[in-house]
Amino acid sequence: MNDKIRSFIAIDIGRVPELLKFVKALREIDSDLKFVKLDSLHITLKFLGDIDEELVPEIESFMRKAVEGHEPFEMDLKGTGVFPNYERISVVWAGLENTEILSNIAEKLDDGLTMMGFRQERRKFSPHITIARVGNTLDTIGLPETVKRFESSEFTTLKVEKIILKKSELTPKGPVYSDVVTVEL
Repeated sequence: MNDKIRSFIAIDIGRVPELLKFVKALREIDSDLKFVKLDSLHITLKFLGDIDEELVPEIESFMRKAVEGHEPFEMDLKGTGVFPNYERISVVWAGLENTEILSNIAEKLDDGLTMMGFRQERRKFSPHITIARVGNTLDTIGLPETVKRFESSEFTTLKVEKIILKKSELTPKGPVYSDVVTVEL
């Protein structure tokens, strides 16, 4: 029997001190928010779902092709927002600017992995960092105002040097991520 792992390809952000003021403001409102652990912040490039471990070398090959020709680069962590909209918030995020290279890598990953049988993304890649998920979408009092207060905040500049195939283990305390394969730019 093949071992399956729940996985995705991402860029680790790690702890960003400049985001703490935003997270603190979100924690102070009375909304049903489930926060991403500050040490686990990342940008998802492609969610793969449950995969057979034996596919990892082939996935790594597509990861290498996706970053081919790209040097390490910088992006600006700037602004905040929500998905899908302020009337029915399900995700609170921090935004990214100067993401042309990132978008190119994500598109190449999607194209290559689609050839492997993974589902092609229906929506255009929207680079962001998930900060929190809303448990009860009807319980968002004060949330839109708090997010809008930070929507033009300039948090920091991020340097991207690698992409990572990550394993996600769901636990009662939230997902635990571990690195499976790292591909340097």
